[in-house]
Amino acid sequence: MLISKVPFVCSLAIALAFPSAANSGLPSFGETKVMVTADPLTTQKTVSFAQPGRDEMAYVHAYIRENDESLLAVRERSKRYFKIIESVLRKFGLPAELKYLAVIESDLKTTAVSRVGAKGLWQLMAATAQDLGLKVDSLQDERTNFYKSTKAAALYLRDLHRTFKDWRLVLAAYNAGPLPVFRAMHRSNSTDFRVLERYLPYESRTHVKRFMATAYYFDGEAGTAVTI
Repeated sequence: MLISKVPFVCSLAIALAFPSAANSGLPSFGETKVMVTADPLTTQKTVSFAQPGRDEMAYVHAYIRENDESLLAVRERSKRYFKIIESVLRKFGLPAELKYLAVIESDLKTTAVSRVGAKGLWQLMAATAQDLGLKVDSLQDERTNFYKSTKAAALYLRDLHRTFKDWRLVLAAYNAGPLPVFRAMHRSNSTDFRVLERYLPYESRTHVKRFMATAYYFDGEAGTAVTI
């Protein structure tokens, strides 16, 4: 989840000064203030960031064993949800694997609420959601709107990737905010997740590993990921 607030700007330069932190039926479609711009370089491609390395497989298997029941429940209802999420990700030129982020954030439940107030399918904090064009007030909370919140999350993920150029760093920044990731890059003098992860908050390191384990559970060893 995004556990603290980050003001949204097209360039995330300002985010250096601020740490960041979805009805259970199918979505109610509608327009948002988010503008969709596809990136032809990444649209519909799969990427290797979701594939665990040999040193990560022990965690992957342990995570799947411990969470098999909940993962199975998500799998049984995921087909239509994933189809919608993938269509939005394609519009933003984002990898389809990012749909698994919604699994680890909320188990694909639009009504999910975290202990710190993050809400919805993508576990957005109120201020972050508002910065992304969602309405969050006493009358409505579009973080619980499947389609609108997915567009907002896609916009945020796209801009995080424009900043960090690495999807594992994006996943860490989605959880903890950009600032801890920049700090880890500085302390490790590296942009390689495997090098700098020990400088990240424990929850953020685990967040990335949970994502890889979930992707492995749904896609399995036969995944055809390619590096881009």
